[in-house]
Amino acid sequence: MAGLDFEWSDLRFLLAVARAGSLTGAARQLGVEHSTVSRRIGALETQLGAKLFDRRSSGIVLTAQGERLMTAAESMEALALTAQSEIAGANLGVSGTVRIGAPDGFGTFFLAPRLGAFSRQHPALEIQLLAMPRLVSLSKREADIAISLSRPKEGRLHARKLTDYRLGLYASRGYLAAHGTIESRAALMRHAFIGYIDDLIYAPELDYVPLVARELRPRLKSSNLIAQMQATRAGAGVCVLPCFMGAAEPDLVPVLPQEVTLTRTFYLITHTDMRDLARVRAAADFIAAEVTQAKGYFLGTEPAATP
Repeated sequence: MAGLDFEWSDLRFLLAVARAGSLTGAARQLGVEHSTVSRRIGALETQLGAKLFDRRSSGIVLTAQGERLMTAAESMEALALTAQSEIAGANLGVSGTVRIGAPDGFGTFFLAPRLGAFSRQHPALEIQLLAMPRLVSLSKREADIAISLSRPKEGRLHARKLTDYRLGLYASRGYLAAHGTIESRAALMRHAFIGYIDDLIYAPELDYVPLVARELRPRLKSSNLIAQMQATRAGAGVCVLPCFMGAAEPDLVPVLPQEVTLTRTFYLITHTDMRDLARVRAAADFIAAEVTQAKGYFLGTEPAATP
């Protein structure tokens, strides 16, 4: 009879395949061979007498029965994580691995210089920083903590506001010396502008060029904010940059600072199942404390903070 020899450990493979969307991705996450994942999923389907996945051109997706099992598997995972936090964590302290996903600007310019201090506080902890120009999925376990520009609208996620931050126009001293002072929004039309590649803007909060001037068309585009800043430093044109980045570069100067200013928000996101783990809680509290201490830095009211 199906189900009598059900292997609970096979649920790890179900979770990995569902989150990765492929057998290969799941194998990479679990550190096993592709054939092992395929065999364990096949065994699980046989044991339960149900088809759990459908193969499509876009990847492998859960069937309706797979979705129901996924819910149960996530509940079991949550119980296991809670036990780890409450029992093992009490003896081991902050240890293991914590992965933090953050936008490239925040991750590279603000967080990376400060993680050394956090590492010294917790020598048994491995810290992984994903500083990338894309959204990070906590539901797929791509990270334990994500820094986001918006609150999540769905999923078992917990959000806490870190800080507002301001953005403005910047250009290099060399560019302005060669092309003249910019005295109005209308004058921006005569200057080279640097911005995001339209179809690679990963969050609507980053689509701010139309807010500067509706007719503005960037001549140089990149999906990466740091690349945009480096092009601006090299004199390629004018760019919208967070003040915590632009103000830290001595060869960049604000353009129309009284006329053009934007405000956005950073949120710290954790998964409900993970947020009480000692390593996740410690990292989240550290990030929040560092941001609070440097709030003026993000709002452009204080000079660049030094870790």
